[in-house]
Amino acid sequence: MRTIILAGIAVVLAGCSLFSGSNNPMQTAAPVAMSSPSGSSAPWYWPFGGGDSSADDSAAGMPQLGVNSYLWRATLDTLNFMPLASADPVGGIIISDWYAAPDKPDERVKVDVYILDKRLRADALRVTVFRQVRSAGGWADASVNPDTSVKLENAILSRARELRLSTQPQ
Repeated sequence: MRTIILAGIAVVLAGCSLFSGSNNPMQTAAPVAMSSPSGSSAPWYWPFGGGDSSADDSAAGMPQLGVNSYLWRATLDTLNFMPLASADPVGGIIISDWYAAPDKPDERVKVDVYILDKRLRADALRVTVFRQVRSAGGWADASVNPDTSVKLENAILSRARELRLSTQPQ
C-alpha cells in the first residue's frame, strides 16, 4: 500500500515539473481577461456578476445571482424575523437558525429554503420546516403541519411577484 502511495506522489511531482522552465506557457503568455458567456465584463464565475443576461431576473440594477434574484430577495424578506445560519446565493440555499417565538419559548422552528432555478416559477422553490419542542430531556423533534411549508412557499412567491412587478418598466 505504501508503494502505491509513493508512486502516486512521484507521478504528481513529475507532472508539476512539466512546466518548470522558461517554456512555461502560463508565465510567458499575456494575461487573458475572462468574461462571462453572455459577453458581460464580469467573469462568468462571479456570484453577483456575469451570468445569462437573457434570464428572467436580469432587470436593470439588480445583481445577477446563481438563482432567481426575485426569489432570493423574497426569501430573505419573508424570513427576516429569523436568524440565518447560512445563505449561499450561488447555490440558492438559505438555512435559518433555530427560532423560538417570544410567546412560545418551549417550541422552536428552523427553515431550509432551496431555490432550484433561475426562472421565477412555483416549482423553482422548495421549503422545508423543522420543529422541536422542549421536554425534560432537552429539545425533541416534533411533527410539522404540512401546510406550513406550502404557506411559506406561497408567501415567498407572492413577495417575489411583488418585487418583479415593482422593477418592471411601466
